[in-house]
Amino acid sequence: MRHRRSTLLFLAILQCLALPVLAAGPDARVTVDGVIDPVEWQGARRITDFRTTQPLTGAPGSLPTEAWVMATPQGLAVAFRAMQPAGVPRTLQKLQRDEQAQVDRVNLMVDFEGDGRTGYNFMVSASNGINDAVITNQSQFSTDWDGNWQHAASSDADGWSAEMLIPWYIAPMAKGVDGKRAVRLYLDRVVGATGERMAWPQASFERPRFLSDFAPMELPAYDTALLAVTPYASGLYDNVRGESRFDGGADIFWKPNGQFQLTATLNPDFGQVESDDLVVNFGANETFYSDKRPFFTENQGLFEFTTPSDFSQLLYTRRVGGPADDGRGPGDITAALKFNGNVGSTKYGMFLADEGDPAGRAFRALRLVHDFRSQNLGVMLTRVEHPYLERTADVLGVDHDWRPTARWTVRTRLIASDVAQAGQRTHGSGATVWADYEMARGWRQQFMAMHFGDSLEVNDFGYLSRNNLNYRHYQVSKRVTDLPAGSAFASHDWRARVSATDNDHGLPLQRQFRLSRQSQLRDGSSLFAQLNVNSAGYDDRITRGRHPLRTPPNFNSHVEFSRPRKGAWAFDAYTDVMSGGLAGNRRVGWSAGIAPTWFANDALSYTLDLSAEHVADWMVWQDGNTVGEYDERSVQLNGAVNWTIDDRQELRVKLQALGLEARVRQGWDVQTDGSVLPSANAVGDFSLRNLGFQVRYRYELAPLSYVYVVYGRGGDMFNEYWRPSERLLGDAFSLRDAEQLVVKFTYRFEL
Repeated sequence: MRHRRSTLLFLAILQCLALPVLAAGPDARVTVDGVIDPVEWQGARRITDFRTTQPLTGAPGSLPTEAWVMATPQGLAVAFRAMQPAGVPRTLQKLQRDEQAQVDRVNLMVDFEGDGRTGYNFMVSASNGINDAVITNQSQFSTDWDGNWQHAASSDADGWSAEMLIPWYIAPMAKGVDGKRAVRLYLDRVVGATGERMAWPQASFERPRFLSDFAPMELPAYDTALLAVTPYASGLYDNVRGESRFDGGADIFWKPNGQFQLTATLNPDFGQVESDDLVVNFGANETFYSDKRPFFTENQGLFEFTTPSDFSQLLYTRRVGGPADDGRGPGDITAALKFNGNVGSTKYGMFLADEGDPAGRAFRALRLVHDFRSQNLGVMLTRVEHPYLERTADVLGVDHDWRPTARWTVRTRLIASDVAQAGQRTHGSGATVWADYEMARGWRQQFMAMHFGDSLEVNDFGYLSRNNLNYRHYQVSKRVTDLPAGSAFASHDWRARVSATDNDHGLPLQRQFRLSRQSQLRDGSSLFAQLNVNSAGYDDRITRGRHPLRTPPNFNSHVEFSRPRKGAWAFDAYTDVMSGGLAGNRRVGWSAGIAPTWFANDALSYTLDLSAEHVADWMVWQDGNTVGEYDERSVQLNGAVNWTIDDRQELRVKLQALGLEARVRQGWDVQTDGSVLPSANAVGDFSLRNLGFQVRYRYELAPLSYVYVVYGRGGDMFNEYWRPSERLLGDAFSLRDAEQLVVKFTYRFEL
């Protein structure tokens, strides 16, 4: 048995031997077992200056934390030692991969190319749970990506330890110079009981810059080649149709060196092993869904091209294999390929995918990015060919990120589209700019402007919730961290914003004042509150491009509280109060929800999420220029069971059920000036119910190799009559439009 204190003393002595280039010998190998062996970590750089970044005070962390960083031929090795006395409770809850929970944990974040564009986050909890993510746009985390890396954690009376080994093939990397490679690194530790985050360097994702503030570090330019083939076989039984279906295919990953990598998929199976959340959408704007399909999350960071508009991007991977052009289910993907690499400071990438059915599409994307000292300049070109629709859509985007001073960050996007269909061509354009200014004493300012032309079309391959939009806002923020020691709060972050939204024809859609506060409590809880006060304006989307509807002044408010696990319980709660519709502030609605979680033990938890809503004046499009004014009420029940059986097995049960009732107040015809007159068209009550239920068992055979057994059932029912929402919720459990059993086997061979 190794002696902890002698280990730490020995490693402290090694600090004086640390070199700027952190290299182990050619035969050095770290055994990743969660036990820090002084012999293995000889020559590593020792880091002790962890500063508090949540709350963002910059003070030394309240608990001693040390880390060691070392480059080995096998990969980047990092160890953490987190001292935690008995007076600070430890959260040893077991986590399923990428599960979000406030537990004791450490994070390693690496920008392997050192240019501030793409980072990779590797998290290990005190119970050896893991989370990995790609970081883009300075502070945007996506946990859709899963990498193959080693990790281990162990605990003792004085604290706990974690070790990680990140192989060099995990991500694209710049070519070394004189045998050395420049990267940027960030390390942090989070105390689950209090929510305190201690980091080195003192970077924070609460600031406009995060990736760019990582600490530069010079490492030996090791390269590891990899060829990985992941075949799959799957079988599906449809219990509604009484049909069976079997399929097979493979994913291929090849990285001959640090500067180039290729990913391909043949006859991919995107079966229902992950389920989307239920969403009821009667609006004109499309709902956005994230993508968990492995091929589309691997090495995707280079293809990120976003704007400040919510979820907007030029390459939205859910388009590939999405609803077919002939409306007969999803597209059938025959093959897809992407590769990316770099030459000096220039990165390049290409994305290709083909659907093989009669209404199949062809997707193409080209990406180039050049890194300058204080700025990045990139270009993206996408093309989608729709033979069934006789349509070709090309989109060109130019993105520029500029850091002119230590306090200013400016990001600009230019977009142009060219669509040809049935002999006609349509050209559109868009542009966005947003600038962040970090002032002293916690003050920040943000300026933003967006223009999306009426003819701009990016949704053949990308995602944009709407075009025909001009938006601008000014926001000032103040972070308060010097609260009295006796206060229940550790920090407040206040934000005030004024904004104006018009369509591209000058029609004033909305003027808004927003005030919000995000607070962190000393017990690890969080509290968020927001108030929006909206002017009179127009809804130009509700009639699907016909007459715009004039709306009176209104408001909406939201309060949300989250309490992490204390003992056997954790819970979240929220409430909203809002007005709107044609009544404006004359009718006020509400919504509320509570979601307690009970932990039977550290491996098994049950969550029950119950919410209710009353929209007092709900406007729903009927047809043409006719809209219905409704009194809407709904009840939703979500439930979850998460059982981490052991390090290889997990069981997840997910339930969502919804009942919604809508009683008509009046049918209206929207006039050319936005006013309304009673409609002669029949507008009636309606109700609906939805169900989504999934049981998923996963067994890990080896890293990124799994057996899935998934049972899913769901359905929806729309009724042109009224029924109470509580009864509809109960009736939702009888829905059975789909009922399937899926068994899927994948195994990754590394050659």
